[in-house]
Amino acid sequence: MIRVVLADDQALVRAGFRVLLETEDGFEVCGEAGDGAEAVAQAIEHRPDIVVMDVRMPGMDGLEATRQITGNPELSGVKVLMLTTFDVDEYVYEALRSGASGFVLKDIEPVDLLRALKVVADGDALLGPTVTRRLIAEFVGRPENRRIDVSAVREVTDREREVLALVAGGLSNDEIAAQLVISTATARTHVSRIMTKIGARDRAQLVVLAYESGLVTPKGR
Repeated sequence: MIRVVLADDQALVRAGFRVLLETEDGFEVCGEAGDGAEAVAQAIEHRPDIVVMDVRMPGMDGLEATRQITGNPELSGVKVLMLTTFDVDEYVYEALRSGASGFVLKDIEPVDLLRALKVVADGDALLGPTVTRRLIAEFVGRPENRRIDVSAVREVTDREREVLALVAGGLSNDEIAAQLVISTATARTHVSRIMTKIGARDRAQLVVLAYESGLVTPKGR
């Protein structure tokens, strides 16, 4: 069962998502929030698997709420899926850097939202990898956005760097295994070790840190 908190200042949006999730097996809506502060409170109270978080909300916005949730050690099991009305938005990149596991557009098809929630719950692959990579390439490419201490990545081996490049390309563990002719278990182990070495919360943040550290370079730069 995937337990979800819905955070959006538009009641109709929350109601639509609630109806969708409550009619599907394997999902439970355990809370709702109309602003960021309430989203944080709901996450603390219910400890959901995922908070579906609107980027722009009155008072505390979705970015600050995401930082507070992902930065709270007691909420380490709570993941954040961001909602946005734009597919290219600096706020989305900031959300990923703040610890969000991915993002979807508000006009997403129901079947795609369900798939996205399952992906985030599994932590297996990035959401919307093409758009996500474009965002990362755009904003990480700016010198002022390189905030990571590169000393944190010195222990990454050449093989792990190769795996990381494939993760940054949006490949799943199965796809990485097929490309490198290794087992899925080995691919998973490589990804897990890389995440530990550079301090990534999940695959989305792993890609952000990979670009910020210079381990992976956006194409064309």
